[in-house]
Amino acid sequence: MTTPNSQTILDLHRPGATSALFHSVGPASAPQAPAFTHRRKVIGLPEVAEVDVVRHYTRLSQESHGVDNGPYPLGSCTMKYNPKRHDALAQERGFAAAHPHQPETALGGVWELYERLQAMICEVTGMDACSLVPAAGAHGELAGLLMIRAHFRHAGARRPVVLVPDSAHGTNPASAAMAGFECRIVPSDLRGRVDLAELRAMLTPDVAAFMLTNPSTLGLFEDQIVEIADLVHANGSLLYYDGANLNALMGVVRPGDMGFDVVHVNVHKTFSTPHGGGGPGAGPVAVKRALAAHLPGPVAQRVEGVACPLVPGPQSIGRMKSFHGHVAVLLRAYGYLRTMGAAGLREASMHAVLNANYLQHRLAHILPPVYRQFCKHETLLSGEKLNTSARQFAKRLIDYGIHPPTLVGAGCVYFPGDLKSAMLIEPTETETKASLDYQVGIFQKVFDEDATDEALVGSAPLSRKIARIDLNN
Repeated sequence: MTTPNSQTILDLHRPGATSALFHSVGPASAPQAPAFTHRRKVIGLPEVAEVDVVRHYTRLSQESHGVDNGPYPLGSCTMKYNPKRHDALAQERGFAAAHPHQPETALGGVWELYERLQAMICEVTGMDACSLVPAAGAHGELAGLLMIRAHFRHAGARRPVVLVPDSAHGTNPASAAMAGFECRIVPSDLRGRVDLAELRAMLTPDVAAFMLTNPSTLGLFEDQIVEIADLVHANGSLLYYDGANLNALMGVVRPGDMGFDVVHVNVHKTFSTPHGGGGPGAGPVAVKRALAAHLPGPVAQRVEGVACPLVPGPQSIGRMKSFHGHVAVLLRAYGYLRTMGAAGLREASMHAVLNANYLQHRLAHILPPVYRQFCKHETLLSGEKLNTSARQFAKRLIDYGIHPPTLVGAGCVYFPGDLKSAMLIEPTETETKASLDYQVGIFQKVFDEDATDEALVGSAPLSRKIARIDLNN
């Protein structure tokens, strides 16, 4: 017997049930009659009453957790609330009706949007030129690395190695390998920053670039960044900025001013666009002037006051995907930047950092910070005081409507030191103090349960249809 929580729409099929409210709609040309009411051929869809359809899909939507229905303190992947007004912008008729097979000359509004957004991203990142084509953050990362490869190939230099710190965002080594580079890991020092002595030793003539996430995925700002940039450039190498954590410093400091040569931006983390779900995304890539000729096309430019696509030159890495990029996603990012302005971006970054440090302070007595110092937009907390494990602690949070934080030991195999019990938490700037206090209360409640009832926490979550996945089936 199926229960409401296990039913599919096919289970609700009842011959004769109907969702149509148009029993007498008049001739087919009547404006009040939707096109589907004119169909006369049975196409095999389940027969379900409208109220059952609505309740079924509403129930399914409630099975998923997201920022619209509860806190989502997932470290390293900024899951902030995105204003719905930007979703409405993406549905503007002129943009929604644009088709990639239209002649490029008929897409003037798209090129105007792109030219303006490129300039905004260059301003925020401190770069000189930008392409909006990459379809996601990691795709932009790959584009940046391919441009680095093209840069050295054009210069006649063979540099097959990319350096990546052990505190980097997880896609860095994978992207470097996909771009054809050998990846070498630079260790962290006891402060959680790049070990400068190790970096100096590893900066050999075959190194093309050093990829750096700043703040790092440990939630710490690389306060030696100027010296790092000087070392990398003295070696003839380039400095790559992973924009995964730009949410911590946008409007405050720019990667270009820190010495970075290439940057990709995760607009889903930073600029109010949808995150995850397998749908279209965007990962703009921006560069200093020396690399601009290698940008993937199309890049918008302004000619005699009119925005239009630039024909890629012979040094361009070419197209990264079909057509012109994901317009609806980029339109949301444009709307966010116009809404926030320079002052708003700075305020958002400051609130993200404030919220992370507030949680770090309030939770320190039960989940002490791994690095006992000021963090940026996310904090790394230790589960060393837990009776069960960080994994079970996180699973129990699900029962109270809080998404589990990132479990560092479970998901990142090259992180520095012994962090098997560590949890990375990013509250984001969009959570209120009341929400943060609520989260602190739930964390305390689960910690107390862990101290008194290990069996309860060890079997969590108890409120889900599936608590453990059977890997044998």
